[in-house]
Amino acid sequence: MTGPTPGPTTGPTTGPTTGPTTGPTTELVTFGETMALFAARRTGPMRFARDFDLGLGGAESNVAIGVARLGHGAAWVGRVGADEFGDLIRSTLQGEGVDVRAIADPDAPTGLMIKGRRTADLIDVRYYRKDSAGSRLCAADLDPELIRSARVLHVSAITPALSGSAREAVRHAIAEARAAGVLVSLDVNYRRALWTPAEAGAWLRETVGDVDVLFATEAEGRLIADVEGAAELAGALAKLGPRHVLIKFGAEGAMELSDGVERRAEPYTVTEVDPVGAGDAFAAGWLADWLAGAEPAQRLSTACAAGAFAVTSQGDWESLPRRADLSLLRRPADGVSR
Repeated sequence: MTGPTPGPTTGPTTGPTTGPTTGPTTELVTFGETMALFAARRTGPMRFARDFDLGLGGAESNVAIGVARLGHGAAWVGRVGADEFGDLIRSTLQGEGVDVRAIADPDAPTGLMIKGRRTADLIDVRYYRKDSAGSRLCAADLDPELIRSARVLHVSAITPALSGSAREAVRHAIAEARAAGVLVSLDVNYRRALWTPAEAGAWLRETVGDVDVLFATEAEGRLIADVEGAAELAGALAKLGPRHVLIKFGAEGAMELSDGVERRAEPYTVTEVDPVGAGDAFAAGWLADWLAGAEPAQRLSTACAAGAFAVTSQGDWESLPRRADLSLLRRPADGVSR
C-alpha cells in the first residue's frame, strides 16, 4: 500500500471559478474532490460491461446535496478539470441548490470513479484520481470569509489523503472555523486505496481534538482509539475532544454520544440497491437537523432515515430525501402511498 498521492503545495492554478449561486444563506461549507461517475448497468466482471450511466459522486458534495434537500444552505468548494466532466459537476450541484465554488483547472483532469456490480450484492468501486484536478486543492482555494460566516464546516478524511496541499487545506479550514466559533464536523470516510491505516490513524489523532462532531463506523473509530465495544469506543473518542460522536452500524442502526449522553437508533427497513453514499446521507441528515435546532433523538432518527433512503436506488446521492420524504419510511402495510 502506498501513501497519499503527491500533489502541489503552491497556490491555485489560474482558471475560471464558478461563483455563488442564488439560494439560501450558506449555513454549511464543505470541500473536497467530486468525480465523474461511470456506473456499469450489467452485473458481472467489469471487463464485460458495455453500457454505463454517467453521473457524479464525492463524499463532501453528497453531504452538501443532502443538507440542501433538507432545507439548508450548503456550499461546496473544489477543483474540477476544464472539461465536460467538470461542467457536469458544476451544473448538477447548482441544479440541486448548492452554492458551487468550483475552480476549473486547465492543467489537470476531473477524476473518475468507475462503479460495477460484481455480484448482485457486491459493489466494486475503482478510483482514477492520481494527479486529478481535485487532488490539487490547496488552502488558497478556500474563501476564509465563507468559512467564518457559516454555521458548520464539514470535512472528510478523504481530502487530506489526496495530496500534501489538500491536507494543508483541511488544516487551514479547520483553524479558520475554530477561530470563528463555527461547528467543525469530520467524517472519517477511510479509503484504503489512498493511505494505510497507520497513516490515516496518525492524521486523525492529530486532528480529532479540533473537531466538534465525529462520524465513524466502528472500524473507522478504531483507527483513532483501539477500544472494543461501541459505547466504550464512543467514550474514548469523546475524551479526545468531540462533543458529538456518531457511530454507524450500517443496517443495524447507529448510536450517538453527545455531551456525555448516549442514544441509540434502530435502523429503518428498506430494500438495499446500492450502499454507496449511505454514510454521507447519514451525516447530511444529522447536520441538517442540528442546523434546524432539532432535539438529539430527532437528529439521530433523521440521520438514519437519510441513510436508509440513500441505499434504495442506484447512485451516490440521487435518493437523498427532502423533508416531505422522511415520513414515507413509515409506509402503509401495502407499500402504496395514495
